[in-house]
Amino acid sequence: MDGSRRASVSDLRGGDNSPPIGDDTLVASDNGNTDSLPKNGNMVHEKPIDPMASRIDGGVEYKSMVWWQAGMVMVAETISLGILSLPAAMATLGIVPGLVLLVCLGAMASYTGFVIGQFKRQYPHIHSMACAGGVLFGKWGNWVFGWGQFLFYVFIMGSHILTFSIMMNAISDHAACTVIWMVIGTIMSLVFTLPRTLKHLSYYSVASFLSIIGAVMITMIGVSITKPGAGPDGVLHVRLWPKPDLSFKDGFNAVSNMVFAYAGHVAFFTFISELRNPRDFPKALAFLQCSDISMYIITSVVVYYYAGANVASPALDSASTVVKKIAYGVAIPTIVIAGVVNGHVGAKFLYVRLLHNREDDLMHQKTWKSYGVWFAIVSISWLGAWVIAEAVPVFNHLLGLTSALFASWFTFGLSGMFWMHMNLNGKWTYDQAFLFVLNCVNIVVAAILFGVGTYASISAMVETEATNKPFSCANNAGGH
Repeated sequence: MDGSRRASVSDLRGGDNSPPIGDDTLVASDNGNTDSLPKNGNMVHEKPIDPMASRIDGGVEYKSMVWWQAGMVMVAETISLGILSLPAAMATLGIVPGLVLLVCLGAMASYTGFVIGQFKRQYPHIHSMACAGGVLFGKWGNWVFGWGQFLFYVFIMGSHILTFSIMMNAISDHAACTVIWMVIGTIMSLVFTLPRTLKHLSYYSVASFLSIIGAVMITMIGVSITKPGAGPDGVLHVRLWPKPDLSFKDGFNAVSNMVFAYAGHVAFFTFISELRNPRDFPKALAFLQCSDISMYIITSVVVYYYAGANVASPALDSASTVVKKIAYGVAIPTIVIAGVVNGHVGAKFLYVRLLHNREDDLMHQKTWKSYGVWFAIVSISWLGAWVIAEAVPVFNHLLGLTSALFASWFTFGLSGMFWMHMNLNGKWTYDQAFLFVLNCVNIVVAAILFGVGTYASISAMVETEATNKPFSCANNAGGH
């Protein structure tokens, strides 16, 4: 097969202290389609099927994470900005619908993440959504999914730059133009994105995890003391159900923000590809989902209960001035590092796409040329994220638009398609029929979130355009 990439059948042991498991059973073409190796057992030592596997001695070893490191990176990527918008979403929807949505979306995200792991097991050459799109739809699927995931990463990176500027304005009492804070946040994020392996980022991710826990704990304690949601009579006023005059677009924006809180799936293929033993992915996924569902429920209910209907987004703005500054200070690692994880995975997609077919295996070399290519890709990615952060200066609306355009499909819809691809031609049972219906629901939910959510987000942005200008020096911190 001309132009295909083949793998040797070595290093199949796996485990934390063993060589990385080899992906040796498939041959992948550039569009992601696969064929079996010849059955006569002859070895064909050409390009490895897995672009993360090094073909040179002493090269960069990407497949180096153990499961807890992958779990930490997944937590850092997922539990960050999303959790900061949930109390406001809870205030919009009411506690009962909000809790039902958080639990149901969490269960759906757990299942769709598991399906991604199954798809990776069946097609070991996949290292990004682009490759998965190639398996489903050929070259055009590879192209659409690939650039769609890259745009999603850039939008998330932009959200972190925007949050960095909000944080700096809150801490410094708007001591500098907001554009300057965004530039500083962009440069900091770029520097932390420079390591080429996720194993290095896993250590940052521990700090990010502790950071977001500390920040939300400080906020919850702060609002429980000051009770900003209490009326003149001292009684706390919270709604179990949506307010009667809730507009459709506001309600759907709140739903989109909840979807965004679970939107880590776009990077799962890359995380699995850099595991020493890809079969450990379910453990990392379980760690993520237990962490995010429990934290989301506790944070959204507690902060909304004490802050009331006027709870801010990001949620840290709901606390008093002093507590808010402390919480933002503690949140600095997660605001920066969670964006860095997304920036790293987005840059890795372009890096692999540009270099994986080179005969000299440049992406695994430790040379100025390979570092230069990585630095250029990282720089361009963060520049694009800065432009988006400046162009969409409202936190809630940027999260809502990002969720509607991308998270709807990458978190729910595409996993349904992956399941269909793996199972439609298999033997059908009652369990298979149930899973078929479940995955059809995932696809329909994604389509609704995409269409209606995009309309709601754009409508909300148009309404606030008069007060929130792009590329503005104005203070964007809540409560100023």
